[in-house]
Amino acid sequence: MRNGFSLVLWGAAGDDLLVITPDTKDWTWVLHRTCTECGFDASSITPQQVPAMLRMNAASWRQLLDAGEDVRTRPRPDKWSPLEYACHVRDVFRLYDERLVLMLSEDGPAFPNWDQDETAVTERYAEQDPHRVAVELAEAAEALAVRFEQVREDQWQRTGTRSDGAHFTVDTFARYFIHDPVHHWHDVTPDRV
Repeated sequence: MRNGFSLVLWGAAGDDLLVITPDTKDWTWVLHRTCTECGFDASSITPQQVPAMLRMNAASWRQLLDAGEDVRTRPRPDKWSPLEYACHVRDVFRLYDERLVLMLSEDGPAFPNWDQDETAVTERYAEQDPHRVAVELAEAAEALAVRFEQVREDQWQRTGTRSDGAHFTVDTFARYFIHDPVHHWHDVTPDRV
């Protein structure tokens, strides 16, 4: 769980001081109502649609990261750059693949805690190579898409619990998960959505 304190980072190549306030929202509400920020409606999709949505999202990120545009610049000091969001999305794909494996192989597992803000600092998101991140993001997306495609009909109601107590079935897990990359694509391209 996050402590609610702001993370203070030095930007790459001596940029000004960068301050990111950790996201402490409980986003599970997206399973019950439309996200007013990005327009995502979890009730309008089935978990079987998630692999295709995941691949489309990953292709968009790859195109953005490989376009040669400046992806390192933050629009504001308190908002991640497109590169930082892409690193986060890549790591979310990896994390959800691990969690899906747990749900499919164990009965009612508790997911290990993950601090996304600490990971951004530790892994130095702002300094990573955009082309490498594009490749890694695409690979992680494909692995997770395949894993979701392999879920059998009798497995969609298997359960897992996040460290904060949020409880998921594989069905709700899939629909909750896909909001994250969709929302972050909106974060970096609000005029394109």
